Amino acid sequence: MIQLTPHMRILVATGPVDMRKQIDGLASYCREVLGEEPLKGAVFVFIGRNRKMVRLLAYDEQGFWLLTKRLSQGRFPHWPRGGPMTAMQAHEVLVLLRGGDPSAVHALGVWRKIA
Repeated sequence: MIQLTPHMRILVATGPVDMRKQIDGLASYCREVLGEEPLKGAVFVFIGRNRKMVRLLAYDEQGFWLLTKRLSQGRFPHWPRGGPMTAMQAHEVLVLLRGGDPSAVHALGVWRKIA
């Protein structure tokens, strides 16, 4: 299992994706639709048309991770809208994956070392 951490670059696809796609199909979607290279270490988050299933695609220098979450009831109600994708922080994605509204979450900024 991978853990979402504050230093990760997480990109959430705002439009629905065909959930029959596996690693190669989602990696191709990243390149062609989102304009991002999946081998550069970002975590990509996708949602299905009916908003009941989410997939995460990540590359860890050895290979790809493909994680799937399918809700047994209900839908993901607060999926972001806008362009083809949006960047989100790890804590926002965790709220999103639990069915919450990430825009309603107030958290401290990401820690950075002061020179």
